[in-house]
Amino acid sequence: MSNSLEDRVVELIRRAATFLPTDIESALKNAHDKEESEIGRLILQSMLRNVEISKTEGLPLCQDTGSITFYVKSEGPLNIIEKVLTGATARATDEIPLRPNMVDVFTGENSGNNLGRYSPFIVWEPASAFGQIELTVLLKGAGSDNMTSTAMLNPTDGIEGVERFVLNRIVEAGGKPCPPTIIGVGIGGSSDAALFLSKKALLREVGSKNTNAEAATLEKRLLLAINSTGIGPMGLGGRWTSLWVNVEHAHRHTASFPVAASMACWALRRASMFIDESEISEIGQETKG
Repeated sequence: MSNSLEDRVVELIRRAATFLPTDIESALKNAHDKEESEIGRLILQSMLRNVEISKTEGLPLCQDTGSITFYVKSEGPLNIIEKVLTGATARATDEIPLRPNMVDVFTGENSGNNLGRYSPFIVWEPASAFGQIELTVLLKGAGSDNMTSTAMLNPTDGIEGVERFVLNRIVEAGGKPCPPTIIGVGIGGSSDAALFLSKKALLREVGSKNTNAEAATLEKRLLLAINSTGIGPMGLGGRWTSLWVNVEHAHRHTASFPVAASMACWALRRASMFIDESEISEIGQETKG
């Protein structure tokens, strides 16, 4: 049973690495059809060709297969789930293959299998449905992740300050995060909460809207402002600098106004699956036996 579940997680990682989610592929096609810059259209066409080759050949969408983050919604035994995820990560690195990216911060030594201290990084949340585990994997390349930024604004800066911060960061980043990007913005909470929310926002589909009307309006304004910069695909000019902006928010302390922006390149690689908690229970019994 444990091998069966681990096999499924390996395939989840493979799907994330080799298949661009349909919402992002559709957004890329829309951008290609509406792009006014000739070089921009050519770049978007190359990206779409890349997507097709990855599907057909089963090859990773990008040579940088990123760092691996798992988002787990579960009420089950976390230690067993963690064992499955680490085993699947090591196997996926060898079998897909993924580039072994993770190194020790002090020695620079590469583990060779993308395992290490807090790698893969696992985020735990309460289960949304009793008896089911929802598992999402996000493969985040360094080019876009390096452009992540946080700030502690003055409360008087307000939402206008948030917009200035995000737009300035996009302009500073230019073509480095491999646009057209998907932008996750986290507002409120503490500094670490804002950063968490900004990355979690990348899990929402392109085309979705925040259920809060003011947040949804902010998402629309930010997308229009970002695409008015003219940075364009791969930073070479054009209409499409970003495909979408997702905002997540939390209540904040009255004396601070945290904000964070996480950028994802056009190849935003994520995939999800559901696991029955009975499978985890059976693994636990096997381990005891």
